Amino acid sequence: MTSYRCPAALGLLAVVLSAGSAIAAPTQYPLELENCGRTLRFEKAPSRVVSIGQSTTEILYLLGLADRVAGTAVWVGPVLPGYEEANATVKRLADNDPSFESVVAERPDLVTTQFEWQVGPQGVVATPEQFEELGIPVYTSPADCKGKDNSGGGDGTRTARFTMDLVYQEVEDLARIFDVQDKGAELVTELKARETTAKAKIAGLKQGTSAVFWFSSAELDIDPYVAGQGGAPGYIMSLLGVRNVIDSQEEWPTVGWETIARANPTVIVAGEMDRRRFPADDIVVKLQFLKTDPVASLMPAVRDGRVVEMDAQTMNPTIRTIDGIEVLADALAKAGLAR
Repeated sequence: MTSYRCPAALGLLAVVLSAGSAIAAPTQYPLELENCGRTLRFEKAPSRVVSIGQSTTEILYLLGLADRVAGTAVWVGPVLPGYEEANATVKRLADNDPSFESVVAERPDLVTTQFEWQVGPQGVVATPEQFEELGIPVYTSPADCKGKDNSGGGDGTRTARFTMDLVYQEVEDLARIFDVQDKGAELVTELKARETTAKAKIAGLKQGTSAVFWFSSAELDIDPYVAGQGGAPGYIMSLLGVRNVIDSQEEWPTVGWETIARANPTVIVAGEMDRRRFPADDIVVKLQFLKTDPVASLMPAVRDGRVVEMDAQTMNPTIRTIDGIEVLADALAKAGLAR
């Protein structure tokens, strides 16, 4: 099984690790941990977790905890490279939303959820209270509850901008819960090194470089879902010094192609995924639309080939957001936009 490491970051990681760091103290049980407005209590490390959400499941794999994952659900693409064998041993309850009964049937002593859309106050799977009534704690990804209002359902609205610190907190929380703090600390150090390396690659980015992130479209003849300011794509662009042409605090607002064309983004980033909820989930459909639509096809980014294909998981606030930072940095450098 390969490690989730970018070769360009290994040098910096080696320097950091060789400098020496204190070995994390083992978790003292019972452990109480604050998470999304609730206090979770663990008498011991969980032995059976159902992980609802690809990112959290992949974090558990990266922490060496695949053998503790009894079931998983809500996937939009293939598992991280190197973890195919481990993932094949984990029961897939559903590609999208599992039923409450299917989760409980796995007898979990912990349920993790990537989005409150699945398990939250109005969760389509259940509320945290429904699991807690059965003695099952629910851990929610901080990226989906901190600085975000999910009371209206759907994708929610950011009240504070997402940063990778929220993902790092999730890694550290899960490492504490399962008493693998050393692995958690190493993973966070590695990811931070990759951020630094990607940013340095385009330190001389041309002033005024801009982008739009296109996740999908419910129908091709209506407005697309594009990234607002506060989510993961907003963080990617901000870190790299790229201006987001979409001025909205919604996670994924719908914006017309005429408006996007007037904003004239330097680069169009198109989401690639296995999910097929909408026709435009297919990257081939996206690319064909950009080439043939009367408005989109005239955009300089399309005419000049500045369309970047990006794993849609990197566009969500996930462990994969690091990959998105690297993909966009590489694309900007390849396009000659970094001096």
